[in-house]
Amino acid sequence: MSRVQSIERAFAVLTALADGPIGVTEVADRTDLAKSTAARMLASLAREGAVEQVPGDTRYRLGARIVSLAAGVVPTRRLVSIARPSLVELASAVAEAAGLAVADGFAVHYVDQVDTSHQVQIRDWTGTRVPMHAVSSGQVFLAHMNEAALERYLALPRVAFTDRTLTDSAALRERLRGVLLAGHAWVHDEFAEGLTSVAAPIVDALGNVNAAVHVHGPSYRFPGPGTEQHVAESVMAAASRIAGRLRE
Repeated sequence: MSRVQSIERAFAVLTALADGPIGVTEVADRTDLAKSTAARMLASLAREGAVEQVPGDTRYRLGARIVSLAAGVVPTRRLVSIARPSLVELASAVAEAAGLAVADGFAVHYVDQVDTSHQVQIRDWTGTRVPMHAVSSGQVFLAHMNEAALERYLALPRVAFTDRTLTDSAALRERLRGVLLAGHAWVHDEFAEGLTSVAAPIVDALGNVNAAVHVHGPSYRFPGPGTEQHVAESVMAAASRIAGRLRE
């Protein structure tokens, strides 16, 4: 099969799944493919996270990777515009850089940042992508990810950026449970030595989390003594305001 033909068939399969979960036979019928070919295409797409099997079922549905990519095509520009005033307010209130991130497959894509007047500043991460496990926004995304997608992520090798990076699956799972309970994620020196950040989810109207707000600063001054809870609450409040405006 040529590469072009493979791509055409892959898109045909994805289109067949757009209306909801269906089985291999129905995929084959909708795409005019042999059942064996449809099964191979589904298996290949599942390995890439583009489709997934419904838990406890034989049917397939679109996977988290496709959903994340689709969520970021046009809405990101609107998201940045809507979130900017809240980021400015948050950065001023906390006196550290505030940023906005979206999920991009299994990576975090930083799409905006508001800095402060500190002489020692954190670099502007806008436009960069980093693995989810090492940063606060990424841990927020992982904590809200469906179980099948999380299992795929945990099956991948994870880079240790510092000696504090969480690469062990059990330890990461435990952290994610805490993130869900707390409503935010703190990361201390896990992506870079001397860098601390905290993030909270932006929940859309359907209850999905494809964006997050974060604040980060040098670990020697952030968070200040006794301010950790206040900072976390400020970040969660900013995320909630942005989510509310997105639903308007």
